[in-house]
Amino acid sequence: MSPQPACSAYLTRRQLFANGAIGLGVPALASLLAKDLPAADATTPQRPKQFGGLPDLPHHPPKVKNVIYLLQNGAPPHVDTFDYKPQMEKFRGQELPESFHKNQRLSTMTQGQKSKAVLPSIVPFRQHGECGRWLSDFLPHTATIADDATFIKSMHTTQVNHAPAITFFLTGNELPGRPSMGAWATYGLGSESDELPGFVVMTSRDKEATCGQIFYDFYWGSGFLPSKYQGVKFRGSGEPVLYLSNPDGMSREVRRGLLDDLRVLNEAKFAEVGDPEIVTRIAQYEMAYKMQASVPELTDFSTEPKHVLESYGPDVTRQGSFAYNCLMARRLVERGVRFVQCFHAGWDHHRNLNTQFEIQCRDTDQPSAALVKDLKQRGLLDDTLVIWGGEFGRTPFCQGDINDKKTLGRDHHPYVFTIWMAGGGVKRGFSFGESDDFAYNPAKDPVHVHDFQATVLHLLGIDHERLTYKFQGRYFRLTDVHGRVVNEILA
Repeated sequence: MSPQPACSAYLTRRQLFANGAIGLGVPALASLLAKDLPAADATTPQRPKQFGGLPDLPHHPPKVKNVIYLLQNGAPPHVDTFDYKPQMEKFRGQELPESFHKNQRLSTMTQGQKSKAVLPSIVPFRQHGECGRWLSDFLPHTATIADDATFIKSMHTTQVNHAPAITFFLTGNELPGRPSMGAWATYGLGSESDELPGFVVMTSRDKEATCGQIFYDFYWGSGFLPSKYQGVKFRGSGEPVLYLSNPDGMSREVRRGLLDDLRVLNEAKFAEVGDPEIVTRIAQYEMAYKMQASVPELTDFSTEPKHVLESYGPDVTRQGSFAYNCLMARRLVERGVRFVQCFHAGWDHHRNLNTQFEIQCRDTDQPSAALVKDLKQRGLLDDTLVIWGGEFGRTPFCQGDINDKKTLGRDHHPYVFTIWMAGGGVKRGFSFGESDDFAYNPAKDPVHVHDFQATVLHLLGIDHERLTYKFQGRYFRLTDVHGRVVNEILA
């Protein structure tokens, strides 16, 4: 016999009246949730549209429905990947002119370094595609999608160390505690799936574990937004999501009964105190129950054609690899997930540029290009924005001894770097912005982090100045009080 009927058979009169009192609160809760509640603050839950979202969004017709952010943790060197500067070769080993660096702030690893010897690209570049884009020879697969991508070569930021810089890119502030971009997107727009979270995160790293950077939970946190909007992390080994499996001896039917009872209790408590986190708790219990059925199907690659698996590279079936995560990202947006964030660490080339850089390119180049091609082939690229880039660039001068090829490297460089985007709403085969002759500062059309954030939200149909949340007496937004949409890259 199921525990629920057995328990009901022995209800006391006191328990019967207690349950009846709870039942009276449920209609009151329903009337509360049925109203449109325009204020967006920490004490007033929004009326969800289909699978969540605010009633007045999108603000304008969206160019894309989904975002896949391939964040390269550790910062790829722009001089060796996308920012072709052949003129630097004749200055190899010479001191970078002071007029370019002007004693700008650097990390402590080179702040006191006496020499700033110019280090041109360690890899040859070639032109690719009808657009004639110059790309590193270490990125042959990315070269094949040059005509599908927009390259922004004038990105710049204010943070000089990894964690603050990533936090700034994702939350608009260098200090932890603000909602991440994925949380803002799902708070505003909800999700097209009721069986998977609206915001999913996956992480990977180089097999050599050369990069000491940590994946902090606040990179995908919801900050002061209700916690239902935080990213759900899919693990790189074992069960993709913790605590989805039922304990031994508990059937799915028993689990359903327990959740129904918990829902009644939580609804009654919400009617009493109005805490939005109670609504979150209800929603997350229900999502976990649905994911028990949806996640096994999601992670089953047996239905993928052989040529698709091969396109992502030999690592695609290894759970936790970047290739595996890229294919998962496509399968997630295919099922209606709003925002997918894939981190890959290992780009922190202070003393191993001549060895580890090639490995990083090999790990990420083919899967990144395959993702774009796969989305395009399935007709999903028009509705999806793919972003590839790090938290900053790396110095055009050498860290260490330029004559010691085994240990030379590049330090953190926030003043100019390159990212690329592909998909709906952005121009194809396009390049925007330029760095100076030494790839040290923007020379034309600088794009700040807040501009980048405003543009991503715009493509999703969100006016970055209007998506706000009241917290501690102030209305916050992702772009703080800054940011402009980079209309020049929009299709």
